[in-house]
Amino acid sequence: MIKEYFKGPVVLVARLILGGVFIYASIDKILNPGDFAKIINNYHVLPFGLENLLAITLPWVELFAGICLIIGVFIDGATVLVVLMNIVFIFAISQALARGISIECGCFSVASDSGSNIGIQTILRDIGYLLLSYVVYYRKDNKLEFFPKLI
Repeated sequence: MIKEYFKGPVVLVARLILGGVFIYASIDKILNPGDFAKIINNYHVLPFGLENLLAITLPWVELFAGICLIIGVFIDGATVLVVLMNIVFIFAISQALARGISIECGCFSVASDSGSNIGIQTILRDIGYLLLSYVVYYRKDNKLEFFPKLI
């Protein structure tokens, strides 16, 4: 079974990648919530006003999940948060593409000149994060891991 490989270094690398990505993604959004709210509004999926609430809370959830994955605390909960966020991200990007909306992702930077436009590559990247989440969630050793064994 493929789950037999979900242990030791494989899980640690998956956790570090996911944690690093989500911490990195949260920083610019935390520092610029107003700009992030504008990017969320560009997707045209939330009722007026909710984009502000999401712009304030989502980056902190990303930061919390990333830190938990890296230090090895609440791994299952953090992984579930990462899965849920990626599903929402994939949905938001897919609906924008289907509607022909050409917007910047806002995934890692909220600056209007440094963001990348959404596209199929954005969806594939998020699916890759879902696969890494699968590796972490279904790891063989499911104990509390402050300092995971590398072997």
